[in-house]
Amino acid sequence: MKVRDITAIIETFAPLSLQESYDNSGLSVGNPESEVSGILLCVDVTESVIDEAIALGANLIVSHHPLLFHPLRQVVGADASQRIVARCLIAGISLYAAHTNLDNALGGMNFRLGRILGLKNMTFLRPGNVSVASSGSGVVGDLPSPRPTLALLQEIKDRLHCGVIRYSTLCRPQVSKVALVTGSGASFIEDAVAAHADLYLSADFKYNDFYTPDNRIVVADLGHFASEYCAIELLYDVITKKIANFAVHRSESSVDPVNYLI
Repeated sequence: MKVRDITAIIETFAPLSLQESYDNSGLSVGNPESEVSGILLCVDVTESVIDEAIALGANLIVSHHPLLFHPLRQVVGADASQRIVARCLIAGISLYAAHTNLDNALGGMNFRLGRILGLKNMTFLRPGNVSVASSGSGVVGDLPSPRPTLALLQEIKDRLHCGVIRYSTLCRPQVSKVALVTGSGASFIEDAVAAHADLYLSADFKYNDFYTPDNRIVVADLGHFASEYCAIELLYDVITKKIANFAVHRSESSVDPVNYLI
């Protein structure tokens, strides 16, 4: 298998055309014609992940977050990104990211998180451009049965191993319909209200974002990493469905960079 064979599998599921304009999904380091000895899946590419890939003999790292959002002017080891790129070039490791294209794909990140939380009848929260079939942002779906709001949030915290969940005024004592966007999703609060959701789950809310609901919906911040850790299992399923007998590893050093004092 070559790098381009693996990336073609991912892009069949989540075409690069679905990524947002600010994004840098795709192959950022390496040669698409290189033979792949093994694949390591992670959320973020860190130096610990590079160590892990070398130890496993994996020369393709597939991450959710791109290491490089902006062009590098130099590679002199001045920061972590430069050190990682240099190490990858020396070790012959390719870096590939499936970011907002994986978010926006049908069955992508948002649908995967919704499945983990038991949502039914899921549809896109904000459907994509009509010229791009089966794409959009976020999902909205139904719980199998109504749940008390606080009990549901505690359940979600335990299931996703959230360090903490921050939430707005509990204006809805119970939840039947849930909207969610993995990663940073404060800009979708009004979409969740319009979808008649009782609860909106996302991450990276600022102080004033907790006023935006205005007693129309409960919003809850899960933390960026907790909301997107499901990328590893999603990518694993996408790849192994097409190539079952290949060394695909889930990173054990892909961890939340935020620490919490409980």
